[in-house]
Amino acid sequence: MKSIIITGGAGFIGSHVVRLFVNKYPEYRIINLDKLTYAGNLANLKDIENKPNYTFVKADICDFDTILSLMKQYEVDGIIHLAAESHVDRSIKDPFTFAKTNVIGTLSLLQAARLYWESLPEQYEGKRFYHISTDEVYGALEMTHPEGIEPPFKTTASSTDHHLAYGTDFFYETNKYNPHSPYSASKASSDHFVRAFHDTYSMPTIVTNCSNNYGPYQFPEKLIPLFINNIRHHKPLPVYGKGENVRDWLYVEDHARAIDTIFHNGKIAETYNIGGFNEWKNIDLIKVLIRTVDRALGNEEGASEKLITYVTDRAGHDLRYAIDSTKLQKELGWEPSLQFEEGIAMTVEWYLSNQEWMDNITSGEYENYYNEMYKNR
Repeated sequence: MKSIIITGGAGFIGSHVVRLFVNKYPEYRIINLDKLTYAGNLANLKDIENKPNYTFVKADICDFDTILSLMKQYEVDGIIHLAAESHVDRSIKDPFTFAKTNVIGTLSLLQAARLYWESLPEQYEGKRFYHISTDEVYGALEMTHPEGIEPPFKTTASSTDHHLAYGTDFFYETNKYNPHSPYSASKASSDHFVRAFHDTYSMPTIVTNCSNNYGPYQFPEKLIPLFINNIRHHKPLPVYGKGENVRDWLYVEDHARAIDTIFHNGKIAETYNIGGFNEWKNIDLIKVLIRTVDRALGNEEGASEKLITYVTDRAGHDLRYAIDSTKLQKELGWEPSLQFEEGIAMTVEWYLSNQEWMDNITSGEYENYYNEMYKNR
C-alpha cells in the first residue's frame, strides 16, 4: 500500500485533494496532516472521515521530530505539501508567522523526508515530494487594453486568446521570482528550498505555482465566500482601491485534478504553472458574483451592488497576475473544465446550501470543537 502524506489537508484546497485521492485510490493510505489552525476544518471532510484508507494526524509541520517519526511510522512514499499561511493581509500584519510556517515548515518536511528515504535500501526510488506554491512569487504584470478588445474577454477554457483581455505578458515557469508581500516572499523562499534539496541531495521534487482558487469549503476571509456571506447578511462589500486589480481564477476541483495528474505523471525537478485561463478584474468579478447571489436569493438582480464599499488599497497590491498553463496542457494533457460563470454559479449554490458550515466558521465554533477533540492526541 502506497502511503501519501497530504499536509494542510483540512484546509480549502487540501480537503479537495484529500477527498479526490481517498476516493480515487483505495489502494493508497492517505494521511491528512494538519495543525488545525483557524483555516483548518475537519468538517470539510465529513464525507470521507470513516474511509478505511484515510487517517488524520494533528501535527505541526514545523515539528521536525514528529514529522520524521510519522515518516517512519507510516512508511511514507510521497508528500503533497499544501500546508501554508496564505492570506496576504495577515502576512502584512504578522510576517513572522508566515516565515515560520511557510519556510521552516517546508524545510522540516524536506529534511524529514530526506533522512527517512535515504535510510531505505531503495532510497528515492518510487518517492516524490510535491510542493504547491502560488503565482504571487512571480510579482506583478503590466495591464494593457489592446485596441478592439473589451475585458473581460470570454474564451473557451483551453484557448490562449484570454491573454488579450488585460495584457500580452503572463507568468511562465521560467519567469524570475519577484515577490512583493511577506506572504509571497515566504512562498518564494520555500520554493527555493525545495529545488535546492533536489540539486543538493537528488531528492525527487516537483513544484507547481497556481492562480487564485475558488469553490466550496474556502475560508470566508477570502473574497468570494466573504462576499457571498456579506450579501446574504446585507453587509458592506469592501473593495480595495477601485477594484482594478486583475486575477486569474481556477475552480478548486480543477486544481485538485491537476495535482493528481502532476503527482503521478509530472517530471522530477520540473515546475508546472496551473491556471484557469480566466482573468477577471476584481470589480467585474464582484458584479458577476452579486448578480448570481441576488438571483439565488430571489433579490432583484444587481440590487446588492449598493453594498459595494471602496476601501484604502492594500499595501504593495500587485496589479495583475496571469498564469500560462500551456506547458501543463501540452505535456500532461490537463486543462480546466469550467467557465467562470458556471463555476461561480456552482460555488454560490454550495455556500447558500451550506449555511450551517458558514455559520460555524464565522462563529468560530468549529475551531473550539476540533481543538478540544484532538488536544490530547
